[in-house]
Parts: sequence; C-alpha cells; structure tokens
Amino acid sequence: MKLLADFLVGLVAALHIYFLVLEMFLWTKPYGRRVFKLSAEKAELTKSLAQNQGLYNGFLAAGLGWGIYAGADGYPVKVFFLGCVIVAGIFGGATVGRKIFWVQAVPAAIALALTC
Repeated sequence: MKLLADFLVGLVAALHIYFLVLEMFLWTKPYGRRVFKLSAEKAELTKSLAQNQGLYNGFLAAGLGWGIYAGADGYPVKVFFLGCVIVAGIFGGATVGRKIFWVQAVPAAIALALTC
C-alpha cells in the first residue's frame, strides 16, 4: 500500500511540475493558450501572474518530492503538501472551473487517503 501511496504522491508532484511548465514557460505559446483557452492578448497581460502561480506549483511539487525522499520521516511533509494541493484544488474548482477540482484536488485526496 505504501508503494501505491508514494506512486500517487509522485504523480501529484509530476502534475504540479507540468503545471509549472505550462504557467511559467508555455503560457503565451500556442499550446499554453489552448490549454487555458486564452487569447494572445490576454495571455500577454497575465503572463507575470501565471509565472508566479507556476512557481507556487513548483513549491508544491518540491514539497511532495521531499516527502517521498524522506521515507518514513516524510509522512508529515507529504500530509502537509497534499493538504495544500487539496485546498488549492478546491479553491480553484470553486473560483476558476470545476476541471481544476478534478485534476488537482481529487488525485491529491486519493493520495492522502492512501498515505494515511
């Protein structure tokens, strides 16, 4: 069970690395604009905000990676960062779009349930 839990924690971390790349580096590119349904103008206007958001996603990924790397001692680290991801996913789902809830909060909640 621990192996499956750590795999899912790693998957959540990988998703946040993907979010980092999308928001920090691809926001104004055709792929990034298509993912976020942005016009070129809106993407340019919001680029610095997206980069900041991407950086925070990187911190979440780093924290989850740290929790996995720490082994048994990483349990509280994984619980904390998964909790942060769940809260962010719920908030994003409520304020931006339901898809965020399903892509961010649900995988983190499953990983947390298996971790605990």
